[in-house]
Amino acid sequence: MNFSELFKQTSGICRFSPNGKYLANVVQYRLIVREVSTLQITQLYTCLDAIQKIEWSSDSLFILCGMYKRGLVQVWSLEQPEWTCKIDEGSAGLTDVRWSPDGRHILATADFQLRVTVWSLINKSVSYIKYPKQCGENGMDFSRGGKYMALAERRECKDFISVFACNTWQLVKHFETSTEDLAGVKWSPDGKVLCVWDSCLQYKVLLYSVDGRCLSTYSAYDHALGIKTVSWSPTSQFLALGSYDQKVRILNHITWQTVAEHLHVTTLDNPNVIVYKEVEKRVPLGREQRSPSSLFSTPSKYEVIEGSVQIPVIKVDFNKANPKVGVGSLAFSADNRYLYTRNDNMPHTLWIWDIQNLCLNVMIIQNSPIKCVQWDPKQTRLAMCTGNNKIYMWSRAGCLSVEIPTEGTFHVHSLKWHQDENTLLLLGKDQMCVCFLRDTENTEH
Repeated sequence: MNFSELFKQTSGICRFSPNGKYLANVVQYRLIVREVSTLQITQLYTCLDAIQKIEWSSDSLFILCGMYKRGLVQVWSLEQPEWTCKIDEGSAGLTDVRWSPDGRHILATADFQLRVTVWSLINKSVSYIKYPKQCGENGMDFSRGGKYMALAERRECKDFISVFACNTWQLVKHFETSTEDLAGVKWSPDGKVLCVWDSCLQYKVLLYSVDGRCLSTYSAYDHALGIKTVSWSPTSQFLALGSYDQKVRILNHITWQTVAEHLHVTTLDNPNVIVYKEVEKRVPLGREQRSPSSLFSTPSKYEVIEGSVQIPVIKVDFNKANPKVGVGSLAFSADNRYLYTRNDNMPHTLWIWDIQNLCLNVMIIQNSPIKCVQWDPKQTRLAMCTGNNKIYMWSRAGCLSVEIPTEGTFHVHSLKWHQDENTLLLLGKDQMCVCFLRDTENTEH
């Protein structure tokens, strides 16, 4: 592994371009664009206020900057740096902004979910969509290929879904859902099924076709906190549901019934599961390596634990809103062979499930709570961080812990994979660095 020098960034607002050539990051009101291969600055833009969001167009030719406090959006062109575009939502305000799949229309959501405005960069036309429901990032989703957009709506105290054709922005289908308080919508990767789920107060998932037919309804239990996370498999064959009852349920695309139900147990005694545990050791630094804040290094490695394993569990306060319990993070690997889960009241532990055999395959126990986990978009491996100066990786060959050799203090709070190359973006509180990896798929650790 090779690590770049540290670069300044603000609030973790960093994005690789869809074509993989560029890396954009924010430093307060400045937008910095670098080449991924050399990390040299290619463009530097200055916005009118502090930036809260950036997003690349699908062809990587434009990048938008959302300034929610001012109700402004600024759009920049990589090919024509002198070209500028400013969108002012005025008194309507701004809570979210994103590109349409064609990269030539911008969708801006107003304060209090008053409307979604569609701004065209082609002919400067403006159109409005009323009654969007406040579901955050989950209230709007585009099908793969950008043919359709599904939007959650709330009218007369009832939930609806509107499906729009993205090439004309014409309404294709509008139908009511049997949800009490719709929490999100998500297209299957093949674009044939729309998953709709209810708020955490009611366990309900509904599967709809593009024409609005309800294909199936699923509910695991009643009268308890319900669904926390939802994830489609890359092949659209499985839908994983993470719940507050500390279980992950996997539905199949034929009957939409469970093919597996996995519980995150507090004690594991299964010889078929490989358990890795992080072990740290303090090592005195050499005189030339010492800094005023650190006299010791704490490299870590993994040990394989055999026999009965006790899983670290934190006490949950159910009197507080959004209790830290249940499956808060899950995702399928790119080859559809594995599913990782993280149970929020067991934050030190990562569970990796075998999809083919419908069983637990690997468990990784960290010394600190896991902050971020990401699958490699190409290979069967994942990277994670725990808020210290290390990154951790797992592949079928084993587990690896790497200390980041930087001057000063750099703690990794989140990370992002590059879509094509062996490159990993590491994000700290106000700094970032890029990790260049060699192919570890067939390397023994």
